[in-house]
Amino acid sequence: MKKAAGSSSSTPKPTSWVLPYQTQNLREIYTMGKKLGQGQFGTTFECTHKATGRKFACKSIPKRKLLCKEDYDDVWREIQIMHHLSEHPNVVRIEGTYEDSMFVHLVMELCEGGELFDRIVKKGHYSEREAAKLIKTIVGVVEACHSLGVMHRDLKPENFLFSSSHEDAALKATDFGLSVFYKPGETFSDVVGSPYYVAPEVLSKHYGPESDVWSAGIILYILLSGVPPFWAETENGIFRQILRGKLDFESDPWPLISDSAKDLIRKMLDRNPKRRFTAHEVIAERLSEEEIGGLKELFKMLDTDNSGTITFDELKEGLRRVGCELMESEIKDLMDAADIDNSGTIDYGEFIAATVHLNKLEREENLVSAFSFFDKDGSGYITIDELQQACREFGLRWANRLRGICCNDEEGKRWHWEENYDEKQS
Repeated sequence: MKKAAGSSSSTPKPTSWVLPYQTQNLREIYTMGKKLGQGQFGTTFECTHKATGRKFACKSIPKRKLLCKEDYDDVWREIQIMHHLSEHPNVVRIEGTYEDSMFVHLVMELCEGGELFDRIVKKGHYSEREAAKLIKTIVGVVEACHSLGVMHRDLKPENFLFSSSHEDAALKATDFGLSVFYKPGETFSDVVGSPYYVAPEVLSKHYGPESDVWSAGIILYILLSGVPPFWAETENGIFRQILRGKLDFESDPWPLISDSAKDLIRKMLDRNPKRRFTAHEVIAERLSEEEIGGLKELFKMLDTDNSGTITFDELKEGLRRVGCELMESEIKDLMDAADIDNSGTIDYGEFIAATVHLNKLEREENLVSAFSFFDKDGSGYITIDELQQACREFGLRWANRLRGICCNDEEGKRWHWEENYDEKQS
């Protein structure tokens, strides 16, 4: 974590001060400009650095609104968390912190493109392709927060800003005023957040970082439809809907939205936080039809009778046409692995799930799963025969990657997982 810019000494923290150090006077360094926004605790202004002419945003928090020690601690924690996350490209960067007898000032990167909320209002809703790009950024921020032990607790479109007015401007998270540090397994009971986006377990006063994924799922629903999934005329009505309401995938534009997008929303809005997707799993999912377009065409090529399913004979013939020489027993193994419902055929969903799953396995953190997949007999070893089969199925690059993280045993006859690989590399 970086030390706050603007600090010049490390004096003891006075009772009525937020920062544990003294700072220069903000107005000696910056010229204050127009008001940019108003929050519950602070007002944000544009400011200009006198020496360089660079423009920033300054969030000024009046101390008269800090009524107790916990309020002071909350502001200090917000500053710490922003520094903690400051290197992430999709988090608004904190430039410096300043304090005087009346205010605490947070000088931050200036994002001139406005809020995501405003763009949703202007557009009505986004296409799947556009929504996929935005939600991957949002969930990427959530994953970064969680990997660093931070829970945002107030994810909503108003708290994501575009760096500029350009259509393809970077999206950046802001306002960590409700964020907290947490330890694995730690739960919280204070009800915080914004009504439409709060997770059911927050309302039940027993929650953890999974609640951020729920909020991101609400944002995704809004990106695709333009309206929140759970709404009512009153706050209590909204909360009742969050606890018991049903997702509407029948109204426009949902009939035109892909099943994969709707399935992802269901997994992000599972009311059971233990079953809910993690931020990491959300990133691994495929949302955009464009992204799986190539697989869609491959499925059509294999499904020669356009029945919507691939039979054993169609799979065998399709593999032969693309020059893949597998024995019938090996093709049968492929069929069995992909045929989740044991129908004897592979439907489109099973085909996409199987191929996307293999794509996920290429990620470094999932190599243990890849090892298990190749270890056909579950012996804990990969034999030469199993490795050769893997080469035929997935290409030589799989074998090369496995060689990099597995160790030779019994004169090269088999490969076993080396559990301490990461430690040895470091």
